[in-house]
Amino acid sequence: MYLKFLLLGCLISFQYCSFSQAKKETTSQKISTMDSSKNPVYSRNSTDKVNLSEEEWKKILPADVYYIARQKGTERPFTSPFEHSKDVGTYHCAACGNPLFQSDTKFDSGCGWPSFYQPISKTSIIYTPDNSHGMRRTEVQCGRCKAHLGHVFEDGPPPTGLRYCINGVILDFAKAKEAEKSYNEKSGKQ
Repeated sequence: MYLKFLLLGCLISFQYCSFSQAKKETTSQKISTMDSSKNPVYSRNSTDKVNLSEEEWKKILPADVYYIARQKGTERPFTSPFEHSKDVGTYHCAACGNPLFQSDTKFDSGCGWPSFYQPISKTSIIYTPDNSHGMRRTEVQCGRCKAHLGHVFEDGPPPTGLRYCINGVILDFAKAKEAEKSYNEKSGKQ
């Protein structure tokens, strides 16, 4: 009996190790994940609400983003290149471009997903009850397109005491220096 448990434990450990060895994107590779020519609703500036059918979303989103955003999926823990990123900038919704979190509100929670203690604004996030899987949780969705982002918990650091546990797949990141350079180029400043 003991030998069976030992063998089972070894198999689970090896399987977990194989997941952690999967090729991961670096944060710099994922700075801009969305191609606006394929996703006409993606905008980092628009505040217009996005209401598309599931068929339309399926056509314009990559499969991994669609799974998280529209089917309320969850990525495997410890697989997001954003989990330990220290880059300075803004995290946007990968489905529509809505600004969600500033990097200075990100913290290492150890939960396996990127965690933040506060969204950019009260309107950038929508809160909905989630009683799936026999748990009572609060789901967080994008305030512009209602994409599933993750969940919020009341075990975060000050000043809010909240932990927004977000799937990295649904995040798009703009480094602060690159955003400033882009803004200056568009406005004619050098």
